[in-house]
Amino acid sequence: MTPKDPAKKRIGPILEILSRTYPNATCALHFKNPYQLLIATILSAQCTDERVNKVTPEFFKRYPDPKALAKAARNDVEEAIRSTGFFRNKAKSLQESAKSLIDNYGGQVPNTMEEMVKLPGVGRKTANVILGTALGVESGIVVDTHVKRVSGRLKLTKQADPEKIERDLMKLVPWGEWVAFGHQMIWHGRQICVARKPKCKICPVADLCPSAEL
Repeated sequence: MTPKDPAKKRIGPILEILSRTYPNATCALHFKNPYQLLIATILSAQCTDERVNKVTPEFFKRYPDPKALAKAARNDVEEAIRSTGFFRNKAKSLQESAKSLIDNYGGQVPNTMEEMVKLPGVGRKTANVILGTALGVESGIVVDTHVKRVSGRLKLTKQADPEKIERDLMKLVPWGEWVAFGHQMIWHGRQICVARKPKCKICPVADLCPSAEL
C-alpha cells in the first residue's frame, strides 16, 4: 500500500463511524486477569466465544493459576475442555504455557509480543488479544476471521495472510487506536458484515465501502 492509496483517505471517516457505532466494543471472552484471558483465547481457536465462556468458569475454579494447571493430570484438563474441540492439542498448549509462565516469567503473563509468542499455542493474534485487552499494550491489531473479512471488503488491504493484513492495518490506523479498532471490526463483522450475506443496506460504513451492495 502506498501513501496515495484511497484507503488512506477513507480510514479517518471509517474509524469515526466504527467508534460511534461500537463505543463499548470489547473482548467477548470472559476473564478477570491476563492468565484467564490467555486460557480463554487458546480455547477459542476453532470454537465460539460463547462455548468458551461456558467452559471457563469451572476451569478457573479447578485451575486458578499457572501452578495448578501445570501440575494437573493431562486427562483431567482434556476432559474439562473437551466441548471446545481439539481438546488434546489445546490441553497440551495450556499446560506447556502454564509451565513456561512458571519457569520463565515468575508465574506472570509477559507484557511484550516477543515474549508472548514464545508461549506454546500463542501466535500473534492470541498475543495481541492478551496484550491489548488484559495488559493495555498496543502491540498490534488482532486479525481474526472477522477482521480479515471486513478489512478485505473495505479494501483496507489486498493481503490474505493475517500477518500481512495486520501490517497494512497498522500503517493505516493510528497507534493508540489499534486495540479499539480490532474490537470494533470484530463486532462489525459479527453484527453487520457477516460472512454469508453482509447487511449492506443497514451498514453504517456502506458509503465508504467499495464492496457494498446497496
